[in-house]
Amino acid sequence: MKKETSFALITGASQGLGRAMAFELAKRKTNLLLVALPNENLHQLAAQLADFQILVHCFETDLSLRENVLSLSQTINQNYQVSILINNAGRGGSKRFEEVELDYLDGILQLNIVATTLLTHLLLPNLRQQNQAWILNVSSMAAFSPIGFKTVYPASKAFIRHWSLGLREELKGSGVSVCVVYPGPMKTNQDVTQRIENQGFKGNIGLLTPEDVAVIALRQMFQNRGTIVLGFTNKMSRFLMALLPNWFKIPLISRAVEKKSIEPAHCLALSPSHLLTFFSPAFNPPTPPQTRSCPECRHCCGCWRRRYTCRPARTSGRSRSPCQR
Repeated sequence: MKKETSFALITGASQGLGRAMAFELAKRKTNLLLVALPNENLHQLAAQLADFQILVHCFETDLSLRENVLSLSQTINQNYQVSILINNAGRGGSKRFEEVELDYLDGILQLNIVATTLLTHLLLPNLRQQNQAWILNVSSMAAFSPIGFKTVYPASKAFIRHWSLGLREELKGSGVSVCVVYPGPMKTNQDVTQRIENQGFKGNIGLLTPEDVAVIALRQMFQNRGTIVLGFTNKMSRFLMALLPNWFKIPLISRAVEKKSIEPAHCLALSPSHLLTFFSPAFNPPTPPQTRSCPECRHCCGCWRRRYTCRPARTSGRSRSPCQR
């Protein structure tokens, strides 16, 4: 096939945010390259998108396998011009770290980090050939804080955050704009929808539909916004996470995740309700580390990060109790 026109490539395009991105770009008359797992009804989606009088091509492959990423990028570079790359494919879950299998960890790391990084690296020369190009990386509100019982997922999304902003700085003036979006809770599939509905009112705090997220994210991407946080409650949640100390917010959020602990979760995101539970009358806050003072000499280290205790010691035949670290 000759390279006659440019395309937008979307990973994880069969459902949720990726599907919504595809429809929003189709409304803008943008030709599409859709990537998703096999048996995800991708060709039926392509038939629907073709009604917008655009070109749509499908690639069914598992991006958690390195060889599939290399093969896909080679096919794309040989046959298509890419002006928009949307790295949406991701995987998450809520499990105790010591109980998970290696395949579970490898799947998250390979898809969320390795595949996204390699695909961007391999398609970057293609993107730079265009007059103007955009890279939109999908992170998560979970990227703003470590979370127990979901340790690997927020860490992988924090990588996307830092890597995207660093790459944006590198590509300044090149014609390629890098943006990163931080979705909050979304009803992306049946399992996640059930999890959100089970939370009742708190689950709906900061809730946006994938269609709303797609509209806002793409609009701000074309406006060259580097960081995209959607909605007032998500912005407040980000502010609180930056404000609160780790000894407070990590146990708070981890406790909420442990209670729910629903698996699987395709598009797990930190809900603002996790932090807003701070205002609940039944809230029992984590106990901060305390400064310890010596009961004999009354010495205080003055810093809760340093814990001093006293122990008996002998000097010149006399017993004394100096503070020892």
